[in-house]
Amino acid sequence: MAIATTSTEMPVVRDLADFPRDSGNWLERAVFNSRRTVLLLCALATLVLAFLCSKVALNASFEKMIPTDHPYIQNFLMHRQDLRGMGNSLRIVVENPGLGNGTVFDAAYLDKLKRLNDELFLTPGVDRAWVKSIWLPSVRWTEVTEEGFNGGPVMPDTFDGSPASIERLRLNVGRANLVGSLIANDLKSSAIVLPLLDKQSDGARLDYWQLSRELEALRAKYEAEGLKVRIIGFAKIVGDLLAGLVQVAAYFAVALVIAGLLLYGYTRCLRSTLLVLACSLVAVVWQIGLLAVFRLELDPYSMLVPFLVFAIGVSHGAQKMNGIMQDIARGTHRLVAARYTFRRLFLAGVTALLADAVGFAVLVLIPIPVIRELAMTASIGVAVLVFTNLLLLPVLLSFVGVSPRAARRALETEQRQLAGQRGLWVWLDHFAARRRWAATAVIVALAMGLGGFVVSLRLQVGDLDPGAPELRPDSRYNLDNAYITGHYALSSDVFAVIVKTPAEGCLKYETLETVDRLAWELQQLPQVRMTTGLHDVVRQITAGSFEGNPKWLTISRNQDVLNYGAQQASVNNPDMFNTDCSVMPLVAYLADHKAETLSQVLATTERFIAANQTDPARLQLLPAAGGAGIEAATNSVVKQANTTMLLYVYAAVIALCLITFRSWRATVVAVLPLVLTSILCEALMVWLGIGVKVATLPVIALGVGIGVDYALYLLSVQLAGQRRGLTLAEAYGDAVLFTGRVVALVGVTLAAGVITWAFSPIKFQADMGILLTFMFLWNMVGALVLIPALSHFLLPDSRFAGASNPQGTP
Repeated sequence: MAIATTSTEMPVVRDLADFPRDSGNWLERAVFNSRRTVLLLCALATLVLAFLCSKVALNASFEKMIPTDHPYIQNFLMHRQDLRGMGNSLRIVVENPGLGNGTVFDAAYLDKLKRLNDELFLTPGVDRAWVKSIWLPSVRWTEVTEEGFNGGPVMPDTFDGSPASIERLRLNVGRANLVGSLIANDLKSSAIVLPLLDKQSDGARLDYWQLSRELEALRAKYEAEGLKVRIIGFAKIVGDLLAGLVQVAAYFAVALVIAGLLLYGYTRCLRSTLLVLACSLVAVVWQIGLLAVFRLELDPYSMLVPFLVFAIGVSHGAQKMNGIMQDIARGTHRLVAARYTFRRLFLAGVTALLADAVGFAVLVLIPIPVIRELAMTASIGVAVLVFTNLLLLPVLLSFVGVSPRAARRALETEQRQLAGQRGLWVWLDHFAARRRWAATAVIVALAMGLGGFVVSLRLQVGDLDPGAPELRPDSRYNLDNAYITGHYALSSDVFAVIVKTPAEGCLKYETLETVDRLAWELQQLPQVRMTTGLHDVVRQITAGSFEGNPKWLTISRNQDVLNYGAQQASVNNPDMFNTDCSVMPLVAYLADHKAETLSQVLATTERFIAANQTDPARLQLLPAAGGAGIEAATNSVVKQANTTMLLYVYAAVIALCLITFRSWRATVVAVLPLVLTSILCEALMVWLGIGVKVATLPVIALGVGIGVDYALYLLSVQLAGQRRGLTLAEAYGDAVLFTGRVVALVGVTLAAGVITWAFSPIKFQADMGILLTFMFLWNMVGALVLIPALSHFLLPDSRFAGASNPQGTP
């Protein structure tokens, strides 16, 4: 956004011969004395970057979504090779809706399940050594007989689909205790667990979009054969998000039409409206093309940035167009009008873009790669706006100008305003001139701020809904998740503690006993459905070794007994520990992954570790692995980053305002409306049931960085008027006259650029759209009402008495 000043400061020049070409600063002369060269260079840059747009990848990465610098995440990444399935994995549930007897123990169902299992097993990106299903020999059963232990694969080697072999399969499923884990409680479906590799065998990163398309193709194929296939897991969430972005791209066209209608309604000039839209679209093309140059990708989070860049570009363009239109309306030649507008607005426009950049730049401080890439993508977009909307647009308007009808309308509107016929706008002056109005506005704002602050105290960090909160509750993924959660005892929300010891240390009594006590602590939480670990298997094998006597259902202190139990466990449960028995997981299956659940589970784990400090050389308990464990660590980073981010963004905005206004009082007037909006935005998040998470974390920073531009609009003109000797009411009246309508237009235009997100199938995009729309509009209203009201008390006329130097300070 840019700061308007009265166009009457510049003389009217009707003939180019009367205008000195060497006037203005060096940049103005370089741009406008070589207009055709500027257009040619911009055209070439647009063609090259438009070609590079096709090179930008649309993808996501599991590691980019998590804070890889966090100690808990580093624990997971360091030992991920020993904890296969504890990170990025898919769970595919195949239901028998009516084949044969309607259960998994049906020959036709099992044949189709085998073919689907084989195709999934060979899918690129799958960590095949750790795939689990009843058709894989790695899933085994064990029983105690008179001769000792007996066991084998759950799926009989001689399975032929006959009733006898199916009955044997049913017996093995019971022996392996798979009901509730790989077999549904109602026996109508079975699960296939697919751990994924972030990089494939050729070194290429896993393409989540391609993987999702392949899964959907398999789903369609086997559902056509009578099965019902449900898929959950991080990779499927990302795949659905990337697929939803295709639909979101259509909303860009809707935002374009809305912005065009708003601009045309304000100017009634088709040619200049189309130029503003075109330059804003060029900015988006340059931004995406430069992503390819810097080898950045678009993901479900940064995909929204082009919307913001387009909206910001339109708002800047509206101000340039408004200034040129006013000068042309007075009779000034269109080239001279463009140069006048460039002189008045370029420096202020760069300052305002710097304020926009502040909101993006602070996001780099958040130690989550996807947020940092969003910040870099947005920073690139803001940088190109300097060229497309502050340089290219004025040059284009210097060629085409505005329609005579639009110029006459702008002049008539200004004359009516100067004559006092300002309609509703005149009421804004009362907040500056009348103490009762100013006091009422400040008191109401204070009451809203206090009420919003009380509500915002209930704001939670993390997810507040079951399933994938990134998607709509009625999305295919969340319906699949609800079915799986309701039919299986083991949930997809897995929290794992990494147990690290020296080689063969996981067999020691001290290790197993400590892990057993931690498991007991976790089991006391109502959010924990069950826990499992090597200590459970060793206890069961020990009892089985002594004829199933329940007295031996314990962890023996005899090392030989423990060694035998671990040896038997390695046969049927190879994922219980790594090859040298130095790393093993304690797994807790949670009821959900809501913020409160993860907070309590992590807090319980941390308390236990703190109270049971042992020699790190002998035993370490390291949080956290599993999807829920990684999310718990991410939530802790988001909570800290939220506070840090707000401190930095406000510090940067305050510094920018101090430099611009050179007055702490004016800075307070500019910043307080932003603070109110931030508080109310957090209260709105509580009311809408939106938690602070990776997706919503950037919203407030963006709202503050962009929202401060309204103060730059109004306060700069107001302070300039007061320094010339005008009263506060007169100075603010001038600010409203020359910038007030544009402020309102900009606020509505910015909101129009993001409100279409509210209809996105991707819920976090819809949440961001609603929150940003609220912040853009409320920042606009707060600036128009609170700036004059606060100025009445902090910037009274007495502070400017005798001031005549327009460059003086209050």
